[in-house]
Amino acid sequence: GKVVGLLFGRESRGLKNDELQKCHYHVNIPTGEAYSSLNLAMAVQVLTYEILQARLGEDIPKLKWDRPLASSEAMERLFEHLESTLIQVKFHDQDNPRQLMTRIKRMFSRIQPDEMEVNILRGFLSAINKLGKTNES
Repeated sequence: GKVVGLLFGRESRGLKNDELQKCHYHVNIPTGEAYSSLNLAMAVQVLTYEILQARLGEDIPKLKWDRPLASSEAMERLFEHLESTLIQVKFHDQDNPRQLMTRIKRMFSRIQPDEMEVNILRGFLSAINKLGKTNES
């Protein structure tokens, strides 16, 4: 199986933005109006209970992929490549990022690309990089 880590924020103010950006998924635990938030211990209990229930329950049918899903390392390399390309084509301003990369990472977490799809995207980005270098000459 794969190793999964849970990251919980501080009781007083949760996770910082840079910590949130390192997470592949974000979890929101819905609460009632009378109790609009959970303390840290309660949140840990809810999530560990749900993990236990999922593990004890029926096996969830796995989708058959022709290629394995991209590793987190491959995704990080894709994000670095994408960000440098967006800067090269002047679409992404590092001084005023507007949460662009955070939203792109969130989108890719929902999509869950496989290894081949990440390689296709990196090839596309490399072609854009080469075009940019040709136009600069």
